[in-house]
This record gives sequence, structure tokens and C-alpha cells, in this order.
Amino acid sequence: MELNEKIIELGKKAEKEVQKEFEKIDELCEEHSLQVLNAFQKYHISDIHFNSTTGYGYSDVGRDTIEKVFAEVLHAEDALVRSQFISGTHALTVALFAFLRPNDIMLSISGKPYDTLDEVIGLVDNKSSLKSYGVKYEQIDMANNDFNYDEIRKRVEKQDIKLIEIQRSRGYSLRNSITLDKMEKVIKVIREVNKKVIIMVDNCYGEFVDKIEPTQIGADIIVGSLIKNLGGGIAPNGAYIAGKKELVELAAERLTAPGLGKEVGPTIGINKQILQGLFFAPSVVASSLKTAVFASKLLEDLGFKPNPKYNEKRTDIVQTIEFGDSEKLIAFCQGIQMGSPIDSDAIPEPWDMPGYTDKVIMAAGAFTQGSSIELSCDAPIRPPYIAFLQGGLTYQYGKLGVLKAVSNLEVRG
Repeated sequence: MELNEKIIELGKKAEKEVQKEFEKIDELCEEHSLQVLNAFQKYHISDIHFNSTTGYGYSDVGRDTIEKVFAEVLHAEDALVRSQFISGTHALTVALFAFLRPNDIMLSISGKPYDTLDEVIGLVDNKSSLKSYGVKYEQIDMANNDFNYDEIRKRVEKQDIKLIEIQRSRGYSLRNSITLDKMEKVIKVIREVNKKVIIMVDNCYGEFVDKIEPTQIGADIIVGSLIKNLGGGIAPNGAYIAGKKELVELAAERLTAPGLGKEVGPTIGINKQILQGLFFAPSVVASSLKTAVFASKLLEDLGFKPNPKYNEKRTDIVQTIEFGDSEKLIAFCQGIQMGSPIDSDAIPEPWDMPGYTDKVIMAAGAFTQGSSIELSCDAPIRPPYIAFLQGGLTYQYGKLGVLKAVSNLEVRG
């Protein structure tokens, strides 16, 4: 589908008006690039770290050094970085089952977590859920896009909560993603009344978007996916759990087996891709942010409701656009697919995806299946019909994808 001159001109106009935001993103990219480079040099990364292991994976020097590099970059005591993690949801599940025991209480203070955790927690019945093992769940919803600090304080001072979960990105909820200044404030409130509770942050979509990470403001453990920000579009799968050493070890023993922990886990040739992905991650995240800023401005100019707006502070790479109409939403997502390098002739349709409560449409013409750092757009088919746009390996490809999506909106009337 070719772009017409009208849409090209609209794109140029929007692009001119967001240059100050692009400059801020470039500055942030340089800071994180230096941080990654320093970590690579500190641990003397060389060809030997690209080597592969099979079977049990004992004495995998590359794997062990990768985890030191990730811990350094994420300001954590330790990290578990493994291709054995299938997704961010899998890593979150491993962490929750590692830290929680029967009759423990898990409290989410950012409202209901992402839909794929419904069956993990037991919000939707599943015989393998945390609920089926006797783990109790509570949540405190956010109010006016901020934490309910008073209610959180009253609840956690009772000293019976084992783990508090904070989801940095908004998921499919209508709230805003959580900025780190708000997260820092709520962690201080928690620590004033409870020193022992585990604070775990779902960090998916958020790495390298701000100058710091949640581990620097008091989070005990953070979890993320390598087919999102830190994989740089190169890591073919995997995820990480990073934070306090004793918690990372518990997670490792849940992923492998008690007594084995981090000592096992073959890398089967993935080390170079993980390292190269992390090396490219600052630049790729910057491209994703620029794509989001551009999309926000262009779609706002066209009369739709973006969140965040192009000049608002961001805490993740996700850009939402409220269409208020299912057909417009579907047309935009299908247009993103048309602007993708892979399967551009496929036409995504809403369907009942495993782990989701509503029909979901997913546009993702990506080199890696399910990769959210590559340009993608997905949405649950429910009012107010919001599209969740993320990714863009380069800004130029991201911009073209957005322009294709807008073109499809025009073609569809």
C-alpha cells in the first residue's frame, strides 16, 4: 500500500513538532550506551563468552558473565538471565512461585495485573494457579493515575503481606503507566511501616526508558523479557529476574531444581545474541520511543486520543491510542501489519487468545514471534477500543509503519 502525499505531509509536520522530544531521547540513549559499554568492559567480554554449552550447562562462563553484566546494568546484586524463560509472563510466574508459600498473601498495589497473569494468580480458575496452592491475593486499585498511598500504608503495616507487586506498564488497563517518581514515593511509604515485605516490579517495556531502574529506588526484585527492551531485537527469546541475591537464587531454584539453581542451564549458542541485543538495546529503545512520540503527535493531530501525549514524561515504550470504535481500532492494527517487514500481506483478526479474557487483535510482523520491541500493535476488543502500540527497531521503519496504519484508516474511511 503506497502512501499518498497528504499523509506524507501530515507526517512531516508532526515530525518537525517533536524534535525537542527526540533530542531528550538521544541524550538518554547516550547515557545508557555508556552504562552498557562500561559493564561490558568491566567484565572483559570476549569471544570466549560467545561459546555454547549443551546438556546440563555446567561451567558456562558466558552465561555466568552475562548475568553479571545484566546485574551491573540493572543495578542489582544478582541476575538470572535465561533462554529457558519462554516469556515475561513465564519469568513473573517463576518469581511468584519462588517467593510465595501456602497461606502467604500477595498484594498488587497497581490494580489488576496484565491479563496473562489471571490464571497464574487464580483470578480465573486454574488447577495450577497460586490460589490452588493456598496463596492469597489482594489488590488495591490506583486512584486518578496515582497510588492510593493511605490505603496501602494501612494495609501493609499489618505485617502479614509477603509480597507486593507493582506493574510498571499499564497492560490493558485504562490507567497510565507508572513513573518512577511515583514508584519511589510509594516504596518509601511501604518501608516506613514494613521493612520485610518483598517489593517486586514487573519491569516489562520499561528498561532504559528512564535514567534509573526500580532497583535504584528500593525495589527488591525486577522482572522483564528479552523480546522486549533489553533484547534489542536480537535476542530470540528469554527473560530476566534481577535484584537481591537471595531472591534471585530462590527464583533460580524454581526455574531449575532445588540444589541446582543457577549452576545449570545450557545456552545452546544464544550467548552472543543476548550480549549483542543488550549492546544495541539503548539505541533500539530510543527508536521505539521516537516511534511512540511520532505516533502520539500524528494521531492527536488527526483527532484521536493518544496516551501519553507526545510531550509528556514516559516510563515505558507503550503508546496507546483511543479510537472509540472497534472498526477504526481494527483498521489501525491491520495497517501496522501492512507496514511490517514480515507477513505484511497477512490480515490480523480478533480472536480468543490463550490467557486473555476478551478477543484480542495482534499485529506483529516481526522477525521474532511475539517480539514487542519490534513494531507491533495489539488491542483487546472492548470499549473504549484502545490500541497498544510499541516498538520499532529503527525510528525510520517505525515511522513508516505508523504512516501505513494511518493510510489504512483513510482507505477504510
